[in-house]
Amino acid sequence: MSQTPDFDEIINRFGTHSVKWDGMEPIYGVPAADGISMWVADMDFRPPQVVQDALESMLAHGIYGYFGDDAAYLAAIRWWMLSRHGWAVEKDWIFTTHGLVNGTAICVDAFTAPGDGVVLMTPVYHAFARVIKAAGRRVVECPLAQVNGRYEMDFAAWDAQMTGAEKMLILCSPHNPGGRVWSVDELRGVADFCARHDLVLASDEIHHDLLMPGQRHTVMANAAPEAAGRLVTLTATTKTFNIAGAHIGNVIIADPMLRARFAARLAALGISPNSFGMAMATAAYSPEGAEWLGALNLYLDGNRRLFDAGVNAIPGLRSMPLEATYLAWVDFAGTGMAADEFTRRVEKGARIAANHGPSFGAGGESFLRFNLATPRTLVAEAVARLQKAFSDLQ
Repeated sequence: MSQTPDFDEIINRFGTHSVKWDGMEPIYGVPAADGISMWVADMDFRPPQVVQDALESMLAHGIYGYFGDDAAYLAAIRWWMLSRHGWAVEKDWIFTTHGLVNGTAICVDAFTAPGDGVVLMTPVYHAFARVIKAAGRRVVECPLAQVNGRYEMDFAAWDAQMTGAEKMLILCSPHNPGGRVWSVDELRGVADFCARHDLVLASDEIHHDLLMPGQRHTVMANAAPEAAGRLVTLTATTKTFNIAGAHIGNVIIADPMLRARFAARLAALGISPNSFGMAMATAAYSPEGAEWLGALNLYLDGNRRLFDAGVNAIPGLRSMPLEATYLAWVDFAGTGMAADEFTRRVEKGARIAANHGPSFGAGGESFLRFNLATPRTLVAEAVARLQKAFSDLQ
């Protein structure tokens, strides 16, 4: 590795067209002068040096034409999935999209028709519902159950909701915003549910490399190989290596019929990847990228422990145990406050921008989501501000 990552470095992102920081004041009313941005899911860390080196090589060459041979890019994806996740992927299974929101939208377009129902296990990543509604499909919310402070699946209740008009289910694995790493049994339960109701299963696994120590993610393709005929898997380098601005993601489909349907929509939309994203992804999926990721996950675990200890010490607040991602899901229900009151205290009192829980669908009403992928001094400052903003409860 060419240099040790410094996750403690404070990098000024204001004035860089960062939606996370430049959008904090206009969107949340949190002042740029001293606010802490903990909402949108990108990290305040530089990516691995190997990614920087790949970009600098392109810049040094100075010509930015059409990308040709993608053999190294496809090989890097296949190597990563096999070495990190024990998943053998064939190169012709891999499609490249402009990020996974784009990939999800194409799945909705390819595998459903206007008016069809698309099942979401809520609360869940808000962009899913956005693209479903924009495509003229119906969002079918299947609420997750809270059991001992963590989310679990409630297949019996969900079976009762199905009408036959549902055509697809989008799974978030690991779960955003709850941070769950689903067990093999739970994943098999999802596959069985989709089989019972004849649903295409789109498994968004964008956070599958961001794991807390001791956790192990299982790709759906390995958990339920019998589901291959209905399974579409979405993966990306973007969350793992903090290169979301590259807008590059992969839709991986083993089944030839599903693959043909997806390929037809991709071709009809005229979508092809950008060369910068492909170079960054190829560099990231490497031994150097893996070493950086190991250091990142240890750092994120330290931030998680600091944040949870401080927040859980505030009466009425509870941070859901985080198994994966860098997104803390904090429940304010125990305060007895209405959402506008606890949100006001966080935004106006603590001067912290955090995602509003209702945007994640049913079940998110008493929550806020906090992004912990920032230097530890900012996490410590956020905890101190939250404790002060709710000091009357202590």
